[in-house]
Amino acid sequence: MEVTLIAVVGVASVVAVAAFSQRLGLAAPLSLVVVGIALSFVPGVPVVEIEPEWVLAGVLPPLLYSSAVNMPAQDFRRDIKAITGLAVLLVAVSTLGAGWLVHLLIPDLGWPAALALGAVVSPTDAVAATSVGRKLGLPARLLTLLEGEGLVNDASALVLLRSAIAAMAGAVSLWGVAGKFVFSVVIAVAVGLVVGFVNVRVRALLNDSVLNTAISFVVPFVAYVPAEEFDASGVLAVVVTGVVTGHLSPRLLRAQDRIGEAMNWRTLAFLLESAIFLLMGLGLKTLLDEAHAHENGLGAGRVVLYGLAVTGLVIVVRMVFVAPLVAMLRRDERRAAAAKPMMERWQERVATFDMSERFGPRRKARIERRVSRVSADIDFRLTETLGWQGGVVLAWSGMRGAITVAAAQTLPEDTPYRPQLILVAFVVAATTLLLQGLTLPSVIRVVGIPGDDPQRLRTEYGQLITEVSRAATDALDAEAADGDVAPAILDRVRADSLIRPADDEGRDAPSPELPDDAGITYMRLRLRVITAERDALLAARTRGTYSSRALTGATHVLDLEEARLQQLWDRFDEED
Repeated sequence: MEVTLIAVVGVASVVAVAAFSQRLGLAAPLSLVVVGIALSFVPGVPVVEIEPEWVLAGVLPPLLYSSAVNMPAQDFRRDIKAITGLAVLLVAVSTLGAGWLVHLLIPDLGWPAALALGAVVSPTDAVAATSVGRKLGLPARLLTLLEGEGLVNDASALVLLRSAIAAMAGAVSLWGVAGKFVFSVVIAVAVGLVVGFVNVRVRALLNDSVLNTAISFVVPFVAYVPAEEFDASGVLAVVVTGVVTGHLSPRLLRAQDRIGEAMNWRTLAFLLESAIFLLMGLGLKTLLDEAHAHENGLGAGRVVLYGLAVTGLVIVVRMVFVAPLVAMLRRDERRAAAAKPMMERWQERVATFDMSERFGPRRKARIERRVSRVSADIDFRLTETLGWQGGVVLAWSGMRGAITVAAAQTLPEDTPYRPQLILVAFVVAATTLLLQGLTLPSVIRVVGIPGDDPQRLRTEYGQLITEVSRAATDALDAEAADGDVAPAILDRVRADSLIRPADDEGRDAPSPELPDDAGITYMRLRLRVITAERDALLAARTRGTYSSRALTGATHVLDLEEARLQQLWDRFDEED
């Protein structure tokens, strides 16, 4: 009964704090941490203790999966170099820097334990950063970098943490750590690819949204468990599974299944994220008491100061690291500008040269897609630029979160100064979360970072809709040529198509009347037209010509219409 009461009060508190944060314009994770810290000092508030493994193996996989599913594979691929730098190199540098400082401050602490704490505080939690960024209109590319970093850096940090813990019990070489990291990444990627592909293929066989969503809830653990059994990175396997699932779902899963799944996952992710941030704050009083009970000559006040020192170091390390990263991205822009004329010549040659006889139709199509994708990547680097303003925001978005505290609590019980090390991790997480999270909106406003050009987005979306609508028109023309469908039904389907060019003069014209017995034929034809539109949309995604925002917007409109028609079609089947 007590557990049930705590759960009910917890969910109610989370919803209340989130609603209040929206009215104040604050990110909910920040408010939840503050509320949790305040409640931890209130007499009579029960202490909720959760095993850290439950957080790392039970909460982290679904959170990463829910974010990875919504990460466009195209954006992830285009920024893979920058994301790798932030999620791997920066984590390694932060681990070494924080470990060195902790060993300097606590000389009695061995290097393995110091580096273990460095690995704990090195990964960022991008939940607060992206929630603030979306609210304030950060450009899509910057949000992709923050989300991509948050998805991958946990895997890097946990591999380093395991290596440091292993070093506490015996010798571990640098080459051994590097080899373990490479092995962990390769196996995790392989597991993620297989699970993601099988996941979508199996769920495509079902025609029930409830069953589809139920299976999706266990998918993160289906990827996590075997990767961990192979001694690889389970969290990276989950991320790869999510990206693969999100990429394949529009092609293989029904629209109504994806719409229902997305809503359920948003709710679950909200509750899990909110719960761990609230629990993070609630744990402060307990951490202070444990540090005081096991002082070992190191009081809680001194530990807090050490935590602030480590916080300053990880912030400075990130700032120093981001500067050459932005310079690298600017260099890529210059190379793209230099390569653009040559790529335009290649496009002209592909368009004018008849390759069918020499290469065959399939190879010709592959060459055309390859040239189109490379050209689109060049245009992306020239239009989706990241200037010094983006670099400043990126450097100041290094908030740590509840995962840092949970990872610190996995340190072995015999680790010297263990309570103090956990408190240091809490101070780093709470300080970066509150300091950087609360000031990030001001930083964004001061630097004046420009958002995505709305006019360019509207123009691009209009071009995409025109291309998709052309596919719908071709499908209807083919039906008209067969002569099997009455002209009145064809005219009504044309008029009712939701995805049409923005300049369509017949948009407001009344729809033609349908014959009384034409309902099933009308819905069948509408679903066939939507299939043609979706095929055109997926072909455009493969070419990479349009941004993920335009593709996502068009997909959403198409999904809503398809789901509505599919429900009506299923109802007709039941009546028959």
